[in-house]
Amino acid sequence: MLADATRVQLLWALIDQELAVSELAERVGKATPSVSQHLAKLRMARLVATRREGVRIFYRLENDHVAQLVTDAIHNAEHAGPGVPGHHRDSTGLAALHDVEAG
Repeated sequence: MLADATRVQLLWALIDQELAVSELAERVGKATPSVSQHLAKLRMARLVATRREGVRIFYRLENDHVAQLVTDAIHNAEHAGPGVPGHHRDSTGLAALHDVEAG
């Protein structure tokens, strides 16, 4: 399920916020019908939940556990790359620690 980069981007976009399909499509740079198909799969996997407002459907992460799963997956992927992971750049102490480890 999370092997698809578009699905990971959609989940990441939903961290701490609820967005409509059109907003999600814009954020991930994909066509709305394609995003809708990805969201349907994420919904079937119980990773996202929906709320209807008129004709618009809003998506959010199903729960805090999904948010933690997505955050951990992104952070783990950042650690696999070169240099200081992006999630450590905002923290002076952790960035310094990584610089020491690399040196």
